[in-house]
Amino acid sequence: MYEAQSILITGGTGSFGHKCVARLLEQPQVKRLVVYSRDELKQYEMAQRFTDKRLRFFIGDVRDAARLRQALDGVDTVIHAAALKQVPTAEYNPFECIKTNVLGAENVIESCLSSGVARVVALSTDKAAAPINLYGATKLCSDKLFVAANNVRGARDIRFSVVRYGNVMGSRGSVIPFFLERRHSGVLPITDERMTRFNITLNEGVDLVLHALHHALGGEIFVPRIPSYRIGDVAAAIGPQCRQEIVGIRPGEKIHEEMITQTDALQTIETAKHYVIVPMLHGQSNASLMKRYGEHHQGTPVPAGFCYNSGTNSQWLSVEQLRELIALHCDPAFKASV
Repeated sequence: MYEAQSILITGGTGSFGHKCVARLLEQPQVKRLVVYSRDELKQYEMAQRFTDKRLRFFIGDVRDAARLRQALDGVDTVIHAAALKQVPTAEYNPFECIKTNVLGAENVIESCLSSGVARVVALSTDKAAAPINLYGATKLCSDKLFVAANNVRGARDIRFSVVRYGNVMGSRGSVIPFFLERRHSGVLPITDERMTRFNITLNEGVDLVLHALHHALGGEIFVPRIPSYRIGDVAAAIGPQCRQEIVGIRPGEKIHEEMITQTDALQTIETAKHYVIVPMLHGQSNASLMKRYGEHHQGTPVPAGFCYNSGTNSQWLSVEQLRELIALHCDPAFKASV
């Protein structure tokens, strides 16, 4: 079992970063935890919440390779969470999105290779599977870079892997906080009544990252087995008395999200809690890799024609389940007010 002692989280002041830092500080073997991000105000606010002396804050941008290498001095584990993530923002500012999500990923990889880091886990998104928007396309590029990094590690004891999951319940900029704010107006805007999304809690997202850190052979894309919800059911859970107004999908938005395509499925294994997309590594056959990774993760190949899509998922959250999860993970005062 791999035990991280000195960890750096890029983009660590976001919703995921707060939850991940809280969990990691519970581990006595963690001797040093570095939050690397570019927003000094968010770092200041985070420092007021966490006073553990093992926690450090570095101002820096993943676009700055020299600063990354400096921050990685003595670090053995990297969790790469920094990204430009808003779909409309990426469509309007494509060059900036590429600089952070693609060139920033390259900087992280090269800095880790030159700094003695042992484990790297990069956060991906469901939008990276069969992408139709720039954000998804940049994250697919990022995923490919982190997987391919295992081909160039040489004799270094370093493993790169990726975790890919859906919408994080209650994260900043997501639909649930938006609906919670808008419900008092009596109208909730729905992009399309057919729309579905995968759902994962912050705790489950952190669990997946820690699983990858501890168990990755290198090059895997870990995908959790999680439920879906209908956007109309979220609106009904939050504002049962509200009128739902159909406003149309935004540029680059999908009706259903997909995390494993039929093509990906040809190299995907299924375990008790996850799917694992097995890497294609230079000089090794797909059959040998499927066998090796299947044995390591105690998984079996998914059926022919398999795809993992939020619209055809076998697990669904009901309106009542959504209401309970929102009260638990987003707003403790919510249930009593519905």
